[in-house]
Amino acid sequence: MNEKISIKEKIGYALGDGAANIAWRGVATFLLIFYTDVFGIAPAAVGLLMFFARSFDGVSDVFMGMVGDQTKSKYGKFRPWILWTAIPLGMILSLLFTTPDLSDSGKLIYAYVTYILFTLIYTANNIPYGALMAVMTGDDKERTSIGSYRMVGAFAGGMLVQGTLLYLVTTFGNVNPTIDMVRLSEDTAKVTVSAAIDVPNAYIKTKDGIATFKWGGDKDDTPTQSKSFNLEADKEYTFIVNGERNLSTDNISIINQKKGYSYSIYLMSAFLTGFMFITFFSTKERVKAPVAQKTNLKKDFRDLIHNKPWLVLLCIGLLFNIYNAIKQGIVVIYFTHYLHDQLMAATYMVGLTLVSILGAMVTAPISKKMGKKNLFISALVFSGVINALIVLCNKSDITGIFVLGMLSEFAAAIFPTLFFAMLGDAADYSEYKNGRRATGLVYSAGSFATKFGGGIAASIIGFVLSMYNYDGLDSSSIQGAIPGIIMLMSWVPSLIAVLAAALMMLYPLDDDKLSEITTELSNRRIQEKNQASTDLSSEELVNA
Repeated sequence: MNEKISIKEKIGYALGDGAANIAWRGVATFLLIFYTDVFGIAPAAVGLLMFFARSFDGVSDVFMGMVGDQTKSKYGKFRPWILWTAIPLGMILSLLFTTPDLSDSGKLIYAYVTYILFTLIYTANNIPYGALMAVMTGDDKERTSIGSYRMVGAFAGGMLVQGTLLYLVTTFGNVNPTIDMVRLSEDTAKVTVSAAIDVPNAYIKTKDGIATFKWGGDKDDTPTQSKSFNLEADKEYTFIVNGERNLSTDNISIINQKKGYSYSIYLMSAFLTGFMFITFFSTKERVKAPVAQKTNLKKDFRDLIHNKPWLVLLCIGLLFNIYNAIKQGIVVIYFTHYLHDQLMAATYMVGLTLVSILGAMVTAPISKKMGKKNLFISALVFSGVINALIVLCNKSDITGIFVLGMLSEFAAAIFPTLFFAMLGDAADYSEYKNGRRATGLVYSAGSFATKFGGGIAASIIGFVLSMYNYDGLDSSSIQGAIPGIIMLMSWVPSLIAVLAAALMMLYPLDDDKLSEITTELSNRRIQEKNQASTDLSSEELVNA
C-alpha cells in the first residue's frame, strides 16, 4: 500500500489542479473586476452574491464527499468524477464571463445563476480530485510529495490564466477606432477617438503605457495612464495625452473588455477540459476502505465532528483561503486604478506564480526537517508580515511592490501544499482511531474552505470598496477609493494570516504521531490482505 508513485502519475495528477486553478484563480482574480468594471454590477452586490453562493457550499461539499465515498465503478470512487465533470466545468466557466444584454436586475439574476452553478460543478469535480490523492498511496511522506507536485500544477495553471489573460483580453478585445491627433508640444497631444459601434467599458491607453490621459474640455480630471469609459457609437471623446515623445495614432489602443474577457476565457476553458482528461487517464486508486466497513453515514458524521485534526484544518483552511483570495482579488484593481498599468498586473502575477512553484517544490524537504505544523505556522507569520509592508510603497515603488509580493507569495505557496496533504493525514487518523475511512467526507473540508473562504474574501473586498464609494465605471469615484484599495492589497489580509497562525497551534498531529499511524494502518492492510488470501485458499479447497 505504501508503494512509490511514478513521476508520470504525479505529473498527471498535478495537471488536474492546473485545470482547477484555471477556473478557480481565473474567478478569484478576474471575476470581481469583470463584474464591477465590465458587467456593471455594484461592488456591494458582487460581494453579497459571492458570500451568499458560498454560504451553502458546506452542504454541497459534504454531500459530494458522501457521494464520492459511496461511488462504485470500475475506475474507482473518485476518478470517474474527474471525467464526468471535465466538460461541464469548462462550459460553466465560459458562461461566467459571458455578458448577455440584460437589465440591471437581469444581470444580477444571470450572475447568481451562473455563479452558483459554477460552485456546484466545481464541488463535484474538486472534492473527488482532492480525495484521490489520499487513495493513491498510504504513505504520508509520499502523499506530501504528491501534494508538492499538485501545487506546482496548481500554480502553473494559475500562471497560465493570470499571466496571459490580460494580454489575451487586449488581443481579442482590440477595437479599431477612428483616432485624430493634434500635437500641442513635443510630448503632448490632443487626441479625439470614436468608433462605429458601442463599446461598453472601453479601456484606452498607449501601447507603451507611459503617457497619461486627461479628459479634454472643462471636465475636472486627474491624469492617469489609462481611462475606462463607455464609448457610444459615432460619438467623439477627447483626451489630452502627455508624456510620450513622437506619439502617433498607431501607439494608442482601445480595448473592448467584454469581448476580450469572454473570448479569452473560452480559450482557457478548452485547456481546462483537456487537462482534466489527462488526469483521469494517468492516475490510479490503490488505498481501499477496510474490508469489513459497511455504509453508515451517521457514524461517519459522528467520527468527523470528533476528528480534532480535521476540525482544526477546517478553520485554518478557511482563514488562509480568505487571506489568499483577498490578495488575488484585489491585484488587478490595484494595478489598474492605483498604478494605472493593467498589463503590469499580468507580469506581477507571473512573478508570484513562479515563486509559488518554487515554494511548493521546497515544501516537502523543509517539512521533513521542521515538521508540517511548525512549517505551516512559520509560513503564515512570514507571509502575512511581509505582505503588510506593501502599505509603505507608493506608486513609484514598483520594485518594492514586486519584491514584497513575491516574498509573501513564496511563503503563501506552502499553505495549500501542506493543507491537502494534512487532510490525508486526518483521514488516516480517523481510520486509525475508528476503524473506518471516509476520505471524500474528510476532503470536503478542503473544497468548503476554498470556496467559502473565497466568498468571505469577496464580501470583504466589496464592503471595503463600498465604504469608499468605488464605482468601476466612474473615474472620480475610483480615485476616491484608492486608500481602500491599498488597505486590501497590504495589511487587511495580513491580519487574517496571523490569526490562522495562532489557531494552527491547536493542531495535534506531530511527526511522531503520524509515523505511528502510518505504521499501524500499513500493518492492518497487510493483515487484511493476508486474511483475504487465506479465506480464498480455504474456499478453493472446499470447492475442490
